[in-house]
Amino acid sequence: MTQKNSDHALSHSQASFFLVLIVERVGEEVIKVARVLTDPLLFLLNIVRQAVKPPFRTRLIFQHLYFIGNQSINIIFLTSFFVGAVFGLELGGVFRIFGAEAMLGAATAKTLTRALSPLTTSFLLAGRGGAAIAAEIATMKVNEQVEAMEAMAVDPIHYLVVPRVIAAMIILPFLCGIFSFVGTIGAFVTGVLMFDVDQGLFFEKIAIIVFPKDIFDGLVKAFAFGGIMATIACYYGITATGGAEGVGRATTNSVVMTLLATLGCDLVLTFIQTVL
Repeated sequence: MTQKNSDHALSHSQASFFLVLIVERVGEEVIKVARVLTDPLLFLLNIVRQAVKPPFRTRLIFQHLYFIGNQSINIIFLTSFFVGAVFGLELGGVFRIFGAEAMLGAATAKTLTRALSPLTTSFLLAGRGGAAIAAEIATMKVNEQVEAMEAMAVDPIHYLVVPRVIAAMIILPFLCGIFSFVGTIGAFVTGVLMFDVDQGLFFEKIAIIVFPKDIFDGLVKAFAFGGIMATIACYYGITATGGAEGVGRATTNSVVMTLLATLGCDLVLTFIQTVL
């Protein structure tokens, strides 16, 4: 009888132990998810708060404008021309079935200005500028340069993050406009050479179909995507740990999360712009 009671007590204690272990693991996961969701939001609020505090580091903003924008011009030109040309080929083949090849330019320009230009421009800059930002700040973090700034009473958010975010939000709409223009030229070359589209009719249809609101909506998306790209890159850079491996991990995570966040934001903005 005593042995039976002892075994029962042991099994009861084991069950209690496993229950506590399960609750502990679930709690850890919940805290981890909550931290993943709330930490970037708190980081963003800190950026907004620091952005309105003097001194305003104009020189740093122009430096990052040059790095993010001017050094990305070549890849934007090449990519946009190829994207526009490919769209022209694909849409031209479809419109030829209905004898509506003249709509090729209007359809391409509409797609580029409203959706494709801001999205593709953001992706390109996430892979180039965003990765570079994350790697640079992460290197400073693991080398304790960020802590040195704090020791000298310099807020790293104000000095490292705010100029990059502002520069990205300013330059991305300009790059998006270039992408739309050059992409339309790519579609024009394809339409004229491959589908014998009349040049005047090509631009006439664009003027009829593409509205100023379409261009504005695309620029608003580019503005938002620029802020997302720079904020996420800076967040993963400034929270990096673990030496060289941590720098690589922060860079990879920043690019992946930027792409996911950009797609999510694109869905929300497109819904709002369509409804309104």
